[in-house]
Amino acid sequence: MAFGSFTRFGPFRVVREGAVAVSTSDLMSELIADLSAETAELCAMVRTLDLPGWELPTPSEGWSVRDQFSHLAWFDDSAASALSDPDGFRAARERLMARGETALDDQVADSRGLAPAELLDWFGAARARMTEALRAVDPAARVPWYGPDMSPASFATARLMETWAHGQDVADALGVDRAPTTRLRHVALLGVRAMPYGFAVRGRPVPSAPVRVELAMPDGTWWVAGPEGAEDAVRGPIEDFCLVVTQRSHVADTSLSVTGGTAGAWMSVAQAFAGPPGPGRAARGAAGARGAAGSRGAEKSLNPEKPLKPEGTSETLKNQVNLREIAKSREDDVRHD
Repeated sequence: MAFGSFTRFGPFRVVREGAVAVSTSDLMSELIADLSAETAELCAMVRTLDLPGWELPTPSEGWSVRDQFSHLAWFDDSAASALSDPDGFRAARERLMARGETALDDQVADSRGLAPAELLDWFGAARARMTEALRAVDPAARVPWYGPDMSPASFATARLMETWAHGQDVADALGVDRAPTTRLRHVALLGVRAMPYGFAVRGRPVPSAPVRVELAMPDGTWWVAGPEGAEDAVRGPIEDFCLVVTQRSHVADTSLSVTGGTAGAWMSVAQAFAGPPGPGRAARGAAGARGAAGSRGAEKSLNPEKPLKPEGTSETLKNQVNLREIAKSREDDVRHD
């Protein structure tokens, strides 16, 4: 989208860190509700899709629309196991890891015989099992995954991010232009917290300079992170930021305003998922479209002009949670599938 379209978000208000305190149980309820809404949006894109549509290639090299769904369903089943039977999950994890780098491609290949209705039934059932397990888990527990154990809030956030990112692959394949939602604040949080990882996984020193992030939400509020007055900054629509940190768009194809060397370097290596460095998406000038082949997500490795500034008075968004409180509950990881 062009930078001028940034104004489509309407009048701006400011959402600042530290505005609202929220309990861990309230945070989990919010995350589960947002995950359910993200799931419904994904399923709506394919509800009336014909068989050829399910076989359309997505930007993930070698994967079709159906493969995106089987991939999510398989890991939702794994997530339900991790939440409700940690020891059983750990044993299954060892068996999967032993299969090596072909495990994920083998998994989607094994599911290609399913009819679309069967695939949707599997995804729906697996997602329901995972959601129920998220509701039942102790918010203070540590949940095992394909990397270090994490908090339930981090776990739910990661599954939401994966749902949105793989949903973008589906949308690109189908030519669907999705409207951004305030749920993207969760993806943005992972993107910000994963900043050091993008450098470290490439063997590059992690910059010490702080970066201010100011992102316009689709309802006209702002999601912000980092110190005010920082020389380095990333500003623009939250959707564009999330597309970059999930490696679904090249920064050159977005409306983001990037100021400073550290911020520029970050946007070139950003990835909100664990695993080895993802190739990202080529700029449209090189590839012709956002759908150029790029990262599938962390499951692949089984690891883990003048800048536009917000104006107005400090105001909180209904249901907007305190960034510091989120960080306490999701303090540990950017590692997920």
